Amino acid sequence: MKHRINRVTTRSGDTGQSSLTDGKRIDKTDAVFTAIGDVDELNCFVGVLVTELEPDGPFAGLCQGVQQSLFDIGAFLATRGETPAPEAEPLEAEVAELNAELPPLTEFVLPGGSRAAAAAHVCRSVCRRAERSLWAMGDEAEACARYLNRLSDFFFVLARCCNAGSIEAQWRGSKR
Repeated sequence: MKHRINRVTTRSGDTGQSSLTDGKRIDKTDAVFTAIGDVDELNCFVGVLVTELEPDGPFAGLCQGVQQSLFDIGAFLATRGETPAPEAEPLEAEVAELNAELPPLTEFVLPGGSRAAAAAHVCRSVCRRAERSLWAMGDEAEACARYLNRLSDFFFVLARCCNAGSIEAQWRGSKR
């Protein structure tokens, strides 16, 4: 079995630079590290979401698959596109299937409801930020940005699924 990390503390980043898989040193403030960090943060929040889902239920497995895809995005970024980006189409099909079971929306939904739904909404919001970070890199990360765009839809629909059977809080606008 290959070991990727022999040592956690290397001190190699103590000067504000780090390297991608090609070994070239770049500033930690570079757009690629912002994107990698945002995707990593999203993956952490998905891990929190998984703890709120039924372990043997369908949603936990879907979210764990998403976590694998988020690592694929990190690999894509770290290898500058030498690792394939995850495909958005299967995720889009999953969103359509889940959404077909939900009542139609009549108004904007407020984040919240069950703990799992609230965690899914946090994932949706963090996913949007990660997507913006990828778009900021330009065309080189377009395929990953498209995946994250679909993924934020997935988290929205998942939040609604987690709240299925209960009344969703909706935005009232100025109709107080």
